[in-house]
Amino acid sequence: VNLPVADVAAARRFYTGLGLSINEDFSDEQVACVTVSDTIVVMLLDHARFADFAPHGIADTRSATEVLLGLSATSRAEVDRWADRAAALGGTSL
Repeated sequence: VNLPVADVAAARRFYTGLGLSINEDFSDEQVACVTVSDTIVVMLLDHARFADFAPHGIADTRSATEVLLGLSATSRAEVDRWADRAAALGGTSL
């Protein structure tokens, strides 16, 4: 999954705050490669870098849905832990 973000450093802090790791081999100041699992990687790209791949513009997520993703969890408690961490990190608008 490739996602545009306004601030790669802030997005990196958010995702590592959730307990995910960054693959530095595929990361730099414009991109952070977040490892979710052995089979899921999220590429966080600053807007300029994202535009290199998607020249039709970036959705304004205040007025449009950019993407919907679903991840599996082993229990409702695990989902609640992720949601609590995300809320504590202040994050839905990265």
